[in-house]
Amino acid sequence: MDGRPIARCTVARLMKAAGLRGVSRVKTPRTTIRATGPDLRPDLVERAFTAPAPNRLWVADITYVKTFSGWVYASFVLDVFSRRIVGWQLATNLYTDLALDALNRGIWTRRHAGDDLSQLVHHSDRGVQYVAIRYTERLSEVDAVASVGSVGDSYDNAMAEAFNSLFKAELVRKRGPWGGLNDLELAVAEYIDWYNHRRLHGELGLIPPVEYEALHAAQTPARQPAGA
Repeated sequence: MDGRPIARCTVARLMKAAGLRGVSRVKTPRTTIRATGPDLRPDLVERAFTAPAPNRLWVADITYVKTFSGWVYASFVLDVFSRRIVGWQLATNLYTDLALDALNRGIWTRRHAGDDLSQLVHHSDRGVQYVAIRYTERLSEVDAVASVGSVGDSYDNAMAEAFNSLFKAELVRKRGPWGGLNDLELAVAEYIDWYNHRRLHGELGLIPPVEYEALHAAQTPARQPAGA
């Protein structure tokens, strides 16, 4: 029986309406490779992704983007209180420096603003990047405490996973396809700036993360110096 010619976009629209999707043969990367040996870090979050103030709880995760030049990996660090992206980095590999550079950017951003990180809990999955000695030492240097979720359970890092999905929906799929690391890096920098300063977040009362933090700071009494 002869078929009727039909545009690919029409097929895509009809399949979406019917809840159907094609089978992909593309093998996606595995970003969470569990470290060997015992991991004694506790789960201090237990899926309660709330914080009373900025720099009390950060969540970190790594996702991936397909480009014409190969896979590009994106590491993000998110402040749970305001949902602000405080640190991020892109790379073409999953070495520790990818996650560590994102962490360092977050630390620099907050310290540059004069923030105190001594009450910070840093939550992640059990990937090798986050258990690396250089990563744990960097957390220790700012008096942050490491927390991890259980093995193979995305709900234990749900807020970071949710941002990854948002990032792909609002940037990766909307503005792709991508040539490679360079054009994606520029686009991510622009996206993070928009996300932090202009995107309206329903969970924050329809204001951007930076504005939400500013309102909190304006409503919080200044801490008095010891002995004052």
